Amino acid sequence: MFIVIFSCVMMIALTTLIHFEILSSLNTRLPALSFPSRSKLLIVMFGAFTAHALEIALYGFVLYGLIHFTGAGSLSGIGSSSLENCLYFSAETFSSLGFGDLIPIGPIRLLAGTEALNGLLLIGWSASYAYLAMERFWVFPSQDSES
Repeated sequence: MFIVIFSCVMMIALTTLIHFEILSSLNTRLPALSFPSRSKLLIVMFGAFTAHALEIALYGFVLYGLIHFTGAGSLSGIGSSSLENCLYFSAETFSSLGFGDLIPIGPIRLLAGTEALNGLLLIGWSASYAYLAMERFWVFPSQDSES
């Protein structure tokens, strides 16, 4: 159980760091780009998506490792605890979608709960940043005439 708790703490720290670095990099570099302002919002969305995809993949690999190398549990349901299923389970857990077709058994349940909470916070952070970027870069026609 200690290895699962340690993995949870490390994943929270690592995913928060990844998210911070990607959003910070976007915040620093976007104003200097010579793209139209609205196009910068697409970069924000792709950057946030990339951050989430990387974080989901990390959780999936950690889940796979905990199952196959430490025996900290398994996934029950259709299929086995394959890497593909661990990545799929990670995506549905991170996003709080939770189809329920794969169910964690054993101590790895703690990782699943941690991932759901962490995903909720990081998705909220991305939404907040996207809103701020929209206020910053989205120039409306009425604003053009006032300047």
